[in-house]
This record gives sequence, C-alpha cells and structure tokens, in this order.
Amino acid sequence: MIRALAAGVATAAAAHAVPALAPVVPGLAGALGVEARDAGSDGVALTFDDGPHPQGTPAVLETLREAGATATFFLAGEQVARRPALAAEIVAAGHRVELHCHRHRNLLRLTVTEFLDDAERARAAIEDATGQAIADYRPPYGIFSTATLRAVRRRGWRPVLWSRWGRDWSQRATEQSIAHRASAGIRAGDVVLLHDADYYSARGSWMRTAAALPLILTELEKTGLKAVSLRR
Repeated sequence: MIRALAAGVATAAAAHAVPALAPVVPGLAGALGVEARDAGSDGVALTFDDGPHPQGTPAVLETLREAGATATFFLAGEQVARRPALAAEIVAAGHRVELHCHRHRNLLRLTVTEFLDDAERARAAIEDATGQAIADYRPPYGIFSTATLRAVRRRGWRPVLWSRWGRDWSQRATEQSIAHRASAGIRAGDVVLLHDADYYSARGSWMRTAAALPLILTELEKTGLKAVSLRR
C-alpha cells in the first residue's frame, strides 16, 4: 500500500514537472505546443527577458535603433511598476512587450492561483504602462508546470520559449561567448533568448549582453537574416 502510494505520488510529481524540461530536451517544446521558433522565412526573433532596466534597456534599445532591428521584451511587472516610462519607451521605439512575470519565481513552486495572481498583476502593470495588450507569456527560467501551462492557454496567451540562448545570465559569460552561443549556426525562424537586466542573474550581466548584441546583429547581417519581433 505504501509502495503504491509512493509510486502514485512520484508519477503525479513527474507529470507536474514534465513541461519544465522543454528548454533543454530537444523536441519537447513542440510536443507540448510551446512556441520556440517563430520569426518568418528570413527573420530571427531577438527576445530580452527581465527588464526594464535603467541602464541595460536603453543600451539595447540604442543598438537596435542603430541597426534598424526590432525585438520582443518579456517584462517583469515589478520592474515595470518601478519604471513605467521606460517600459513605454520600448513600445514607442517600435518593439513588442510581453509578459514574463511580476515576481521572478519558479512556477513549479507556485499553485495555479498563485501563478495567475502574479501573472495578472504583471499584465496590468505592463498594459497600463505601455498601452499594448499582452499576447505571449514566457515563464521565469523557462519553466512551466503542467497546470500553469494549461492555465496560460486558458487565459488566451501563447506560451513562448526559445530555440537559442546566449547564457548571458552567467557570471562566466563574456560578450564573445554570448554572441557565439546566440548566433553560431543561426537560421531563419530561430528565437534567441537574451537579458537586458541583471535583477535575477549575475551582477553586471546586462553589460556583457549589450556588448554582445552588435556582434550578434553583425552575424545576422552576414547570413542575410534580419532581427525581428515575434509575430502575433
């Protein structure tokens, strides 16, 4: 009886956590219906998480402006609440803003009610600051639970992950390592994960991302690809 109960608990826990593996298990995102590639036939979608940041976001915006490129920013509601004008500036510059979180927490540790309370709080902050309606959702750390993934879909948001990342949150990352991971072998349709803020990662990491971004854009230009926002 105890063994059967333990097996049942383990099975339930595994089912709860399966979507959390989507960022690292090839093909799992697609099997779960989570968007990881979406940039058209000649585009690459650059995405930036965790902002807005008072230094990182303006630095990224300026580089994108100089390159004539657009991107999508998955914002943290608590940061938008601190700097609503900066969130509005992202949209005014022609980019998309989408929903990341209010507080940056692992969804495996939240109930559906806690998740929805957090997400709705962030949605309201982002939409109030920018005037742009939310369509996409990316979870902190790229981690969904089965229940929160279901809740995202019921809410009408598209769950979005990525197909490439710069691992720019790491203390060991350099502008060269970020650019190489993000762009080596890049192809049309890729969604690239970067961060324009260091609130939830290594201190100063935004500076390395900002320095790597021109290298990434140059590589895209060499391969005949353009940096675009995620399609709606």
